[in-house]
Amino acid sequence: MDAEPNARPRKFPLAIVLAFVAVALAGSFLRIYPSEKYTKIGFDEGLYGEYVVELIKHGITSYPDLAEYYVQRQQELATVILPPTRFLYIFCGYLWHQVTGATPIASLRGVSCLFSILLMCAAGGFAWRLAGRGLALAVFALMAFAPTQIHMGQHGLIDGFFAFWATVCLWLLWENLQRPNDVLRLSLLGGALALLVVTKENAFFAYIGLLALLGLNRWLRFGTITRSLLLVMVAGPLAGVVLLVTLCGGVQTCFHTYQLVVSKASVSPYSVATGDGPWYRYLLDLLMASPLIFLLSWGAIFRLKPENKPALYLLGFVTATYVVMCNVRYGMNLRYTNMWDMPMRFLAVGCVSDCLRSFRRRELLVTIAVALLCAFDLRQYQILFVDYNLYELVPGGLLRALHILKDIDAPVP
Repeated sequence: MDAEPNARPRKFPLAIVLAFVAVALAGSFLRIYPSEKYTKIGFDEGLYGEYVVELIKHGITSYPDLAEYYVQRQQELATVILPPTRFLYIFCGYLWHQVTGATPIASLRGVSCLFSILLMCAAGGFAWRLAGRGLALAVFALMAFAPTQIHMGQHGLIDGFFAFWATVCLWLLWENLQRPNDVLRLSLLGGALALLVVTKENAFFAYIGLLALLGLNRWLRFGTITRSLLLVMVAGPLAGVVLLVTLCGGVQTCFHTYQLVVSKASVSPYSVATGDGPWYRYLLDLLMASPLIFLLSWGAIFRLKPENKPALYLLGFVTATYVVMCNVRYGMNLRYTNMWDMPMRFLAVGCVSDCLRSFRRRELLVTIAVALLCAFDLRQYQILFVDYNLYELVPGGLLRALHILKDIDAPVP
């Protein structure tokens, strides 16, 4: 439908604009400023750095040789090392080096920082599309101060980078459900799914979550599923697989790479020591990392109504991915839950808003509550990653950082 001749353009209050700018600046500063005391090169960072060095020396055409060397090296090792199939992150580190001249590790950290900021912005944009600018600002602020999000922006780790692409895919699927058969939106979704696949093998978890939403749509009615959408949901990941096979130099090398990752990860001493636990392991980890957000988002589940489609959509994604991820033996880590940060904060804001619904000046009270939640999360970041110098997000470190578990010499009665 054409716009009316006398229709006025939508205006945004100056206060809203300034608030978004202030939050963006604060969130960006927290990620850019090197606040964490852990300055060593982590094991994962070192391996990603080696891959970037190889690209710098030999160029992108050497990638099949890199993949073949990985297969040979991994067969000789007793434990698992990161595979070169995590191409997109490695390639972005290489591009960062080409543009800035930074060292490989600094380049990877620059990429992580940039995409942590982009994920913060994508979360705000997605929330705006789901529920309007007021709730979007609250989600934007909570993402800006999310402890693990800031942590991902401080190190050369792939998980925040992956969470960005998973969130973008979740957003684009929602857009296609609302506006079926739009060529641009379908193309963007297909491209995002392909990039998700060439980012990390965890794409399988996110993809299962997206497929689950299509299945739930029959009962929850998020939007309209078309043949074009189903085709894109197949073609996008398939294009990513084809690209990975090409980069690895063939199906055999690509298959062996994933086979070795799965087989060696299950016997890795570090994975056995830190990556196992009961099905509710992630719930405990999330509770320790950001307790108020976790409790509010959990509380929101019991207040959901059938007409709240956006919240049910996000909850469906988290639930489906959780069911898969909590059943991976020796493969659980809080870093993998970064793609749940936006849904959790959306639900938490909804719970706060619902609890304050009957109060006067409700908007002011919600603003104060969100500000307090941001301050509490920032304090959590201070405790975990500054005071305790935490790097790996495993239960032992979280328990010690929060002084729940203490190392003492006195005998325990």
